[in-house]
Amino acid sequence: MTRKQKRLAVISGAMVFLALASGLTLYALGQKTSYFFMPSDLQSATLEPGQRIRLGGLVAEGSVVRGEGTDVAFSVTDNAHSVQVAYSGILPDLFREEQGVVTEGSFRTDGVFVADSVLAKHDEHYMPKEVAD
Repeated sequence: MTRKQKRLAVISGAMVFLALASGLTLYALGQKTSYFFMPSDLQSATLEPGQRIRLGGLVAEGSVVRGEGTDVAFSVTDNAHSVQVAYSGILPDLFREEQGVVTEGSFRTDGVFVADSVLAKHDEHYMPKEVAD
């Protein structure tokens, strides 16, 4: 075997290994590659009770209701459908009405989404306070 054939064999072996690793990774993820469901997506989705998902959208205007302590209730909307969300914890600084959020949790039997984490999204014009000053 010449040096060129050895080099070609090593390169093709590496390519086969990378293709196999990529294929196994995609197979393992299955349908979990979706980052989050929008409220309209939930109308056609078949979710099992207690199944953990991510729900994303905008916080509906006028829907934020603060309860005792750190309990908060709000609606996540995509301007077509909305979902009631209950959360107990400290909200991110960027959380406000008409702002993008991604929540992670599961649905209760009464149809309310119980989130155990809330991530606030910012728009492309966001600038940290320290930089703006």
